Amino acid sequence: MPRAAQLIVDLASRGRHHFTTDEAVASLGGHVPAVRAAVRRLKAKGEIADPHRGFHVIVPPEYRRLGCLPADQFVPQLMKHLGETYYVALLSAAELHGAAHHRPQSFQVMVKTNRRTLRCGQVRVEFVARKDLERTPVVEQNTPRGVLRVASAEATAFELVGYADRCGGLDNVASVLAELSEALDPPKLVATAALCPISWVQRLGYLLDIGGHHALADVLVPHVKEHAHVVAPLVRAEPKVGAERLGRWRLALNASAEPDL
Repeated sequence: MPRAAQLIVDLASRGRHHFTTDEAVASLGGHVPAVRAAVRRLKAKGEIADPHRGFHVIVPPEYRRLGCLPADQFVPQLMKHLGETYYVALLSAAELHGAAHHRPQSFQVMVKTNRRTLRCGQVRVEFVARKDLERTPVVEQNTPRGVLRVASAEATAFELVGYADRCGGLDNVASVLAELSEALDPPKLVATAALCPISWVQRLGYLLDIGGHHALADVLVPHVKEHAHVVAPLVRAEPKVGAERLGRWRLALNASAEPDL
């Protein structure tokens, strides 16, 4: 079916680098098995890739070594196709906000319910679940293929602490915060604190303190004093019995955190 090759040329010429199997069937007008066979041949040549069943991306020559488009160039379109709300989160969001020293091995995306990790060529997309993700402040960033929804720098700071186990542990989170701190706005940090579990605020304040970002930490102290009614552990999974208590953050230091400065 030579028209399948022309289809991806036509789509790319209009700035569209994705299509579904159903769209291919409608455009080519052939029988479904024949269209699927044509799509498989294009995939075998490396001209398209399948991040998700029935959803295909056109792979320009400069990305053939990846075997896929970069994640930021197809995730918005894929999530729209799936009908899911999303935003780029955690280490991937931190990188987009300028904390690029600790580059993540996968592209991290926040969604409402658990989803399996997606692999497309050398590209890996890790989905993280947060039920109340609609509350998270987001910003939009342009990519060569569209607009990407990204957690704000302030929301990213809190989520790095809240999902430290998905971010290489507290030491790595503290190191990322050292770079991300330059993008944090104190009033926005306070406003975002109200949208997060209080234990995240306690832990973030402490990590900002040990990183030397006292001015940022200071703005969170009133919120902690008002809302932190129990002593939270620095690491939730570890016991806090016998751990040093830190009154400023109402925190039990049941683990150590050392930023790699």
